[in-house]
Amino acid sequence: MTTGLKQRQVLFLISAALVAATLVAYEPIRHNDFVSYDDDVYITENPKVNGGITRQSVIWAFTKSHSGNWHPITWLSHMLDCEIYGLNPLGHHITNLLIHIVNTLLLFLLLSRMTGTVWRSAFVAAAFALHPLHVESVAWIAERKDMLSGLFWMLTILAYVHYAKQPNVRRYVLVLLAFAMGLMSKPMVVTLPFVLLLLDYWPLDRYQKAPLWHLLVEKFPLFVLSATFSVITFVVQKQGEAVWSLKAWPLSVRVTNALGCYFNYIMKMLYPKGLAVLYPITEKTTVDAVLLAVVGVIVLLRIWGRGRRWLVVGLLWYLGTLVPVIGLVQSGAQIMADRYTYLPSIGIFIIVAWGAAEIFAKLPHPKPLAVTTGTVALIVMVLLTRTQVGYWRDSPTLYKRALAVTRNNFVMHNNYGLCLCKQRRYEEAAQHFKKAISTCPGYLDARWNLCTMLLEQKKFDEAIICLTEALRERNDWPEIHKMYNKLGYAYAQKGDLTLAEVNFRKALSLKPDYEPARRNLARALAKQKQVADAP
Repeated sequence: MTTGLKQRQVLFLISAALVAATLVAYEPIRHNDFVSYDDDVYITENPKVNGGITRQSVIWAFTKSHSGNWHPITWLSHMLDCEIYGLNPLGHHITNLLIHIVNTLLLFLLLSRMTGTVWRSAFVAAAFALHPLHVESVAWIAERKDMLSGLFWMLTILAYVHYAKQPNVRRYVLVLLAFAMGLMSKPMVVTLPFVLLLLDYWPLDRYQKAPLWHLLVEKFPLFVLSATFSVITFVVQKQGEAVWSLKAWPLSVRVTNALGCYFNYIMKMLYPKGLAVLYPITEKTTVDAVLLAVVGVIVLLRIWGRGRRWLVVGLLWYLGTLVPVIGLVQSGAQIMADRYTYLPSIGIFIIVAWGAAEIFAKLPHPKPLAVTTGTVALIVMVLLTRTQVGYWRDSPTLYKRALAVTRNNFVMHNNYGLCLCKQRRYEEAAQHFKKAISTCPGYLDARWNLCTMLLEQKKFDEAIICLTEALRERNDWPEIHKMYNKLGYAYAQKGDLTLAEVNFRKALSLKPDYEPARRNLARALAKQKQVADAP
């Protein structure tokens, strides 16, 4: 009884320390605002969300895709925050942080329960909670989907451990429900059935009690859910024009970059320098990173993997859970992203914790050395995380930091240019828009923003040149009708009503119900009539 009480006390004290350390690491988040990188699309400028929870908004969350995603649980979470906090960013940040803390405690509980090792499990949970690579997932309000999918990932494993002890239908249904909730938060958790198979191998040792085919059949409903949500996600992102074609991004390039990113993510875990909200697609992976990734896996498994099941599970956890976002199906303008490591990094942390314990056991004074090394590593993580949280303070700070640590980042040049426009620093903004255009000539967002800024400054000749070049560069832009409307407006302001009419009519031919072009055309025709009727 005494031993059990002491064990519970140790678990409680470690849990309290994890909570305290996480709060210290993320304390600067209280100063952070919404950012204009998806927070606006998801929350501040989304009336379906910022209006709170209503019957219509709930129906919308489950029946419509938005921003290339279908994740109703995430939408409901944002709606609930708006219901409670309105558009006060502090409340939304607190929710993200609280879920991250719960995920950390669940991870510690799961690992310590499955492996029977408290301190190694504590280190994995602490690294998960405090590593600066996870700041993007926690400090970015729009990344609530990471927090929620992580929560249901942990709850699914918890339910599965409960089921594995005494399999029955009721316990299996709990596993299915938790997994479905995770998929409706962020589809990246499609790899969870694969991870459950890994846990069967270590540390649950279920392979000793049941043949592999039985364990596979047991998870068949989970794999069906994964396949279903994979198809839904691909279709939704395809409709949102987020998926790159093989012509634009060949398969050979995708495979090379995927292998290189596996190596680069590990490097960022071990040496988290130069973290940014976006690593542009223009930064292709180098061949040396690819070779190091392949050689590293072979060496680990060949030389050190024999008899170390935790190493096999940790490595396959990392490799497998990154598959949906490693770039084989390219979605978005990023080559990699810090947020993608939120759950995959656990595999690497397991290897570090169990590997370090084995190495320290062979050294003199192993416990003091292990405690000192682990404590120093976690303190460094806290300090780095506090700094990284500060970069998320507001939009200009976030974009300026990304430009400082990446190259050819055309998206961040465009976004920072918009921030400068709001501050009426037009000359600086123009330089960033032009840099984005020179880096990626087909990036119409930057061209659109540059042309719009010129119109606001009443530089109509320059705006006409800008819009004409944009239309010449690409004629397949989904909202190209807006370009023609802006061009017509520029001609109208210069007094060329004939060319103004031509462009307004072109805009309406592309989108007949586009009201701004209809109004502008009516004004142009009215002015032409006035000129014709003048004596």
